[in-house]
Amino acid sequence: MQAWLCENPIGEDALTWKDIETPEPAAGQVRIKIHAASVNYPDLLIVRNEYQMKPPLPFVPGSEFAGVIDAVGANAGDWKVGQRVACLNGTGGFGTHAIVDAALCMPLPDAFDMADAAAFIMIYATSYHALIDRAALQAGETVLVLGAAGGVGTAAIQIAKAHGARVIAAASNDEKCALCKSIGADETINYTEHAPAGSWRDQIKALTGGKGPDVVYDPIGGDWAEPTFRSIGWRGRYLVVGFAGGPIPKLPLNLPLLKGASLVGVFWGAFARQEPKANAAMMQVLAKWYLEGKVKPVMDGTLPMSALHQAYDRMKNRQVQGKLVLLNPAD
Repeated sequence: MQAWLCENPIGEDALTWKDIETPEPAAGQVRIKIHAASVNYPDLLIVRNEYQMKPPLPFVPGSEFAGVIDAVGANAGDWKVGQRVACLNGTGGFGTHAIVDAALCMPLPDAFDMADAAAFIMIYATSYHALIDRAALQAGETVLVLGAAGGVGTAAIQIAKAHGARVIAAASNDEKCALCKSIGADETINYTEHAPAGSWRDQIKALTGGKGPDVVYDPIGGDWAEPTFRSIGWRGRYLVVGFAGGPIPKLPLNLPLLKGASLVGVFWGAFARQEPKANAAMMQVLAKWYLEGKVKPVMDGTLPMSALHQAYDRMKNRQVQGKLVLLNPAD
């Protein structure tokens, strides 16, 4: 097999494409011939040694991928060679094959596109867990989505709309705002027109009739967190999803007290490990919604697997709208 290998986690430029021995699955594992792998923000952090998960060296990055099972280990359940699957494994995706625990595989119906499947689990599982499970979103409520043109942001827009909510999408330019509108956002805010300490709160107030949003979905953190929390509605729920836009913010604890609001942590990976049955049920709902056309990954585009460095450049320069997917050439 071939793969991008991280032998020294000093950054994406140190990755090299190498021929390595094709591994055999152990008990409880399957081997996947990878057709497509998406590029996610943690895939950038992990090769810089800046992610919470520190895999032993050397490792193949690429957290999320889809393909066909081509070998099955003992005691791996009912999985069969030739079965189409998607997987969020944390590593292993940027290559031609990967070994994964069978329990991490999501079966794919024939109608589920492979590129869509490679871009599906992380963003939709995170956003559904955040909005429906953690925030208990209700139809008719207003959701403010920060970083709305990214992978999890576009998924959050679709899930909130499928659940009957009103969505305000915040993005960094007019093109990204237009993308958010095209997938269902009711209103948009262009970040660049509003400073965090200036007119940002006025704009949120204007778009919510002075009430503030019921739910804030925040995957960016940084300077936007505190003024956004100050704008939240009574009994609002502020979803802490990630910190892609800056340093981890520090919020004064009097703010949730004054607003009667909740600061809610969202860590889908821990939820999946702690509550596997609930997670499996959630993934069944999401797969059904995909087949019904209620959700579909927004694709920035596809590149060959050989173009990983180009994909990383687009991501670190914040040029990706939706998801960017790498394809192996035979597929």
